[in-house]
Amino acid sequence: MSVGFDRALYVLPFDHRGTFQEKMFGWKGALTAAQTAEIAAAKEVIYDAFKAAVAAGVPKAKAGILVDEQFGAAILADAAKHGFSTSCPAEKSGQEEFDFEYGADFYKHIEAFNLTFCKVLVRYNPEGEKALNQRQTERLKRLSDALHAKGKSQFMFELLVPAEKAQLEKVKGDKKAYDLQIRPGLMVQTIHQLQDAGVEPDVWKIEGLDSVEDCKKVVAAAHRGGRDKVGCIILGRGEDDKKVREWLTTAAHTPGFIGFAVGRTTFWDPLMDMRAKKITREAAVTEIARRYREWVDIFEKARAK
Repeated sequence: MSVGFDRALYVLPFDHRGTFQEKMFGWKGALTAAQTAEIAAAKEVIYDAFKAAVAAGVPKAKAGILVDEQFGAAILADAAKHGFSTSCPAEKSGQEEFDFEYGADFYKHIEAFNLTFCKVLVRYNPEGEKALNQRQTERLKRLSDALHAKGKSQFMFELLVPAEKAQLEKVKGDKKAYDLQIRPGLMVQTIHQLQDAGVEPDVWKIEGLDSVEDCKKVVAAAHRGGRDKVGCIILGRGEDDKKVREWLTTAAHTPGFIGFAVGRTTFWDPLMDMRAKKITREAAVTEIARRYREWVDIFEKARAK
């Protein structure tokens, strides 16, 4: 089985569902058709910004979008038609435990959009509840096996390692200290555990790391056992511009990190300003495109050094 994706990949992710519905729009529960259309229209602003960035010089072969089926089905179809790299989530939104958005029909939904990547977001702590980790791993192996057997879409795995209570206590409740001192080692452990269980991502989507040394350890884990073509991309986690720039630069200095996926830091403020009528739609498109281009420039310049 050939596993991996090692070409440059600069993803603009806007597959957030619960975050848009509840935090941006303030809506709870089931949505009306009109509400769904309103969120979809907000996502069209981000997609227009992505296309503007590519038109302004971001290399099309390296650029990609990550958007959900619920609000972005039309975007996925259009992006595939125009030859853009497309990714779509398979997980239910906002759940602590990974499960399929569309249950047993998960692969039909992947196939319907001719995706470049099927993406999952998984919260997994190797020192966490064993039964929970086992349930998640079984589902993830089903997905991994299906994707590799069919060979049409590749597998993108977004790994979040939330702190266990005992781990936080070791650093006196300091979440930044957890990120610096404990999380990197847990990420390596998690990658090893999932690989050993037969879960084989082509791309690992990794929470920001503060040192090149930690980035190298994650890459070594991703490449373990002859998986030399497996890529890593750094995610933004909704952090401020300064932190995202630091993470991008650190990752870019590390062979094996092929790019990034920075979403909320790119689009959130411009979209909120547009919704508050502080700026026009056109201005929001321009600002989101500028931010996305900035991340590309930072990564490429750091990679060239």
